Amino acid sequence: MTLEILFDGLCDLLVGDTSIERHAKAELQRAKADALPPQKHTTLAAPFLEVMAQQNAHPLCPLISSLPFHWAPPQTSSDPLYQNHSHFKAHVELLGPNGLVASSKVRIGLYGMLPNYEYGLRTHPAEEIYIMLAGSAFWKVADSPYQQLFPRERSHHQSMVPHSTRTGEEAFMSVYVWDGDIATDEYKYFGLPDDEDKAG
Repeated sequence: MTLEILFDGLCDLLVGDTSIERHAKAELQRAKADALPPQKHTTLAAPFLEVMAQQNAHPLCPLISSLPFHWAPPQTSSDPLYQNHSHFKAHVELLGPNGLVASSKVRIGLYGMLPNYEYGLRTHPAEEIYIMLAGSAFWKVADSPYQQLFPRERSHHQSMVPHSTRTGEEAFMSVYVWDGDIATDEYKYFGLPDDEDKAG
């Protein structure tokens, strides 16, 4: 099975009037005919499948659940603290330098976190957007307090702006886009925000 249906669905999701979404949509349209699922695959953990089956989940979720992806924590950094704070993540890069389809312009992938975990403050040169597909998560951008987001809502991070993510009682699944400088050389992970910043 090709990924053309998924790529078309992601194009339909990228409706924001921002350059990052326009660039991502153009790359998905370019790449969709060449997109083949990987030979190696793993099963998503039950908490992800549960939120992806909820009534308010995006309609793409059943398709994503059925595709033979190799779900694994991202390898954005070799920093030990980052690695320690990554075992609870599920990730697939669809387009990008390490994607199922190569792209030097964007990174686009699927990304989620298990319940009751936190992925701390980080910065990177790429502009980034997450669009929630299922479940809920709390997103912190710069000095703003955490904000809970639900399916179809977005967290937008400009280049080098610190941001962090945490989950409550349920997992989440999302699609993310990196645009601009998509190299990981200058990615920095700073660990968890101070406890007083967690209210939200």
